[in-house]
Parts: sequence; C-alpha cells; structure tokens
Amino acid sequence: MYWFSASVQRNHHAQVALETETLGEALALVGKAGIDPRQYLDVLTSTLFTTPLYRTYGGQIVEEKFEPAGFAAPLGAKDIRLGLAAADGLRVPMPLASLLHDRLLTLLARGGEALDWSAIGQLAARDAGL
Repeated sequence: MYWFSASVQRNHHAQVALETETLGEALALVGKAGIDPRQYLDVLTSTLFTTPLYRTYGGQIVEEKFEPAGFAAPLGAKDIRLGLAAADGLRVPMPLASLLHDRLLTLLARGGEALDWSAIGQLAARDAGL
C-alpha cells in the first residue's frame, strides 16, 4: 500500500508542477506582449482557472515571491525523479515529467535550492528575457 500512496503523491506533484510550468509560460508570453501579468492572472483565476493552485502559484510567479519555500525545489526535483524511475520500471513513457525534471534541475543549477518549487514558473520569463 505504501508504494501505491507514494506513486499517487508523486503523480500529484507532477500534475502541480506541470500546471505551474504552463502558467509560468503563459505569464511570460503575455508579459512579453506588453500585457500586465497580474491582470492576466486575475482574468484566469476569475474565469476558467478558479482553483487555489492557479491563485496561489500564479500569485507567487507574478510577485516573484518564492521564499520561504512551502515545498522546496530540491524536494520537487526528487519526487519527479522518483516518479520517472517508477515509470521507467513499468515502461510508462512520461515525456512531460522528463521536461519538469529538467526545468527543476535548471532552477537548482541557477541557485534555486532555497526557493519554493513554484519558482519553475519564473524560468519561462527569464528564458524570454524578461
């Protein structure tokens, strides 16, 4: 039963990280287009994406507030890595989880050890030159 619950938790973390990454990319795109990311986030969180995940992590991304870490980036990287190892053992391709692992490694390589893992949402803005 432990393996099952650990797998569910890792899949949950992969889903949260994936949503955070896509949110960061969307905010970078609108920011680069000259649209206020805060206003865009307000539209998102008051229409299609009213979940706490979008409000919480979206707010952290637009405010660039990743400390103190609620869930530290190294823990997120570990969970994604363990999820990928389980998927490998079961021969389940998870290309998006591989992408998330790379994004978390990028965050850590750039000094993000003490940051909340939602800081991966900031990477898209940095990559876009914002």
